[in-house]
Amino acid sequence: MHPVLLSACLLGRPVRFDGAHQQSADPVLQRWLDQGRVVPLCPEVAGGLPVPRPAAEIARGAGGAQVLAGGARVLTRAGDDVSDAFIAGARQALALVQAHGIRVAVLKDGSPSCGASTVHDGTFTGTRIAGQGVTAALLREAGVQVFSELQFAAADALLSVLDRGAVK
Repeated sequence: MHPVLLSACLLGRPVRFDGAHQQSADPVLQRWLDQGRVVPLCPEVAGGLPVPRPAAEIARGAGGAQVLAGGARVLTRAGDDVSDAFIAGARQALALVQAHGIRVAVLKDGSPSCGASTVHDGTFTGTRIAGQGVTAALLREAGVQVFSELQFAAADALLSVLDRGAVK
């Protein structure tokens, strides 16, 4: 049975920047928990950031891949550069993926770390744009299939295929 990396906030852990969580009630997640296949992580906390912490966004909505390449920064509203912590957290996620043989991740969309398909645009106005967070980008680079919390069924379908050995 293949494990799955999961944003810790989706489990109800109060690790978001504001000290809140985004607990998911999806029945697929509950089944995964019952099966013991969930490996939780908050990359921002793993990267050394506290809870609560100032909100941060990728400047100019550049996306996680550009942060990893050094061409963009993750900034707080006050302009503090927290890129190093986001990169460190992404590397922690990658280490977990490698240690556990993880090929599927379900991450909180919109996050500058975990955004699977959207991130905020860097203006701190709540505007989302297409893109991926730092952790999502690093995991995809490593071949992990990254899904958002709105895609549990699709992630579960891929895990079923992997469990059957149909995908190598």
